[in-house]
Amino acid sequence: MVKFAAGLLIAALMTMFTASTVQKGMRDATTSMMHWNYFPIRDMRYTMVLNPQKVSTRPPVDGAVPTVGIEAPSDLQTLAATLTNPIAPSDSSIARGERQFMRTCVPCHGLDMKGHGPVIQFFVPPPDLLAPLTRGRSDGYIYSYIRHGGAVMPSYGYQVNAEMAWNLVNYLRSRQQANPR
Repeated sequence: MVKFAAGLLIAALMTMFTASTVQKGMRDATTSMMHWNYFPIRDMRYTMVLNPQKVSTRPPVDGAVPTVGIEAPSDLQTLAATLTNPIAPSDSSIARGERQFMRTCVPCHGLDMKGHGPVIQFFVPPPDLLAPLTRGRSDGYIYSYIRHGGAVMPSYGYQVNAEMAWNLVNYLRSRQQANPR
């Protein structure tokens, strides 16, 4: 029994002080034994994360206005009655609206705004933007239709921000004044 215990002690000492032993990335047995084994605790895959947003949520301050994100869609008739165009129809606004129209609206509405765009063969044709029905819509209605979509048109709220949508409305109104049908 004494021989067995001595053999185990010698084997343990040889294992500890030989340079060929590598434990969890350590160069030798001495630094392996002197280094506290925090590797499993420090590994980011196994640590427990305290997410402060989920621990305590506070309501926003009264009167706070969000600066990013998309507006919550509301009733289209309510938006049409309450929204007014805050951007004056200047030449620069109309030019920005035209660039945005060429980028996002031409595939469906076409260059002539009649609703004969190149992708119409796959979908329901959109309305003529220069027709009397569209001319009779308010700026708020057209804005909310661009941002939130409608019966046929998808929502472009993530691609077209609020300023771009108002520039599109200004461009559409300028084209409606220039091209009577």
